[in-house]
Amino acid sequence: MLENSRLGVALGLAAALLATTAKVAGAQTPAGDPAKGAQVFDARCSDCHGLQGVHQGPSLVGVVGRKAANLSGYAYSPALTASGLAWTLPTLDRFLASPRAVVPGTTMGGIVPDPVERRNVIAYLATLSPK
Repeated sequence: MLENSRLGVALGLAAALLATTAKVAGAQTPAGDPAKGAQVFDARCSDCHGLQGVHQGPSLVGVVGRKAANLSGYAYSPALTASGLAWTLPTLDRFLASPRAVVPGTTMGGIVPDPVERRNVIAYLATLSPK
């Protein structure tokens, strides 16, 4: 009986660990469609943000997980530089919905108001890794 009790506790702990791991892993796994996100990026973001070098805005290659205002070669606004943000999926979602509400004083003016389009563009950004 004691062995069954220990086994039950061990299985319960293993299940809790797996559930927690899945939640943590899911926190950085976008739910959107990267192919549709590429279309959103081309339509809404590419005028300012390129995928190579600096344009009007910084490159967004490798942005997911990067500290905000941390790409060399771009003069970020003092507000974004002082924000202390890291570009997690939830932070990107909030920022793309309303940049100036998240970081008052930012120079980022573009928004992606539709939540489905935001999820898609964030999923696309998550595929862009530095080479």
